[in-house]
Amino acid sequence: MSVTKDFEVPKDVIYPPGDLYSDEPPLETDLHRLQMTLLIQCLEWLWQNRNDFYASGNLTIYYSPRQRKSENFRGPDFFVVLGTERKPRKSWVVWEEDGKYPNLIIEIISDSTGDTDKGLKKQIYQDIFRTPDYFWFDPETLEFSGYHLLDGKYQSLEPNPQSCLWSQQLGLYLGVYQEKLRFFTPEGKLVPTPEEVAQQAEQEKQRSDRLAAKLRELNIDPDTI
Repeated sequence: MSVTKDFEVPKDVIYPPGDLYSDEPPLETDLHRLQMTLLIQCLEWLWQNRNDFYASGNLTIYYSPRQRKSENFRGPDFFVVLGTERKPRKSWVVWEEDGKYPNLIIEIISDSTGDTDKGLKKQIYQDIFRTPDYFWFDPETLEFSGYHLLDGKYQSLEPNPQSCLWSQQLGLYLGVYQEKLRFFTPEGKLVPTPEEVAQQAEQEKQRSDRLAAKLRELNIDPDTI
């Protein structure tokens, strides 16, 4: 049976309430939870001045053509939708979001979910969601793979010399850094977390203070330099 992504509303459909809650179980381990949170924090910090995207994780995506909560739903571990309003949501309901599906999905896999993430979910994201960029990452084994949708089929992405994979949709690289999946700019610079930004600022302040103190020991006013 062929399935298209174009969202056509049947004439006999009764619209359900617009307050569908997410119905996803907790992530398997702390590693999975922390990895999901890390991706969300980094992207939201990088795009803090943008209001045209939605990034979330472990949140139900309802996509039933008959607009029913009880059928056709998935909960990616991390996903990004572009060209939409940046606001909190209880879930992602395709028929209430102009038929939009995620532009990028990342599944944080494990021994128990790996087969589904690499098989059934990959097929759904390719054939129904038509999500352009799909990645999976195992936080325990550090297995990392990525795919881009080309002519309706997922094609494996080739890593760059730094073993990073390019996300065309985000305009960013993804790669493993200190056993975590992280974003990198097109120039290869690590996209920091807010905490890392604060730590770097504090370190720079301490270096500046030490330099100023040294200059004063030499009877040089640092403010005149």
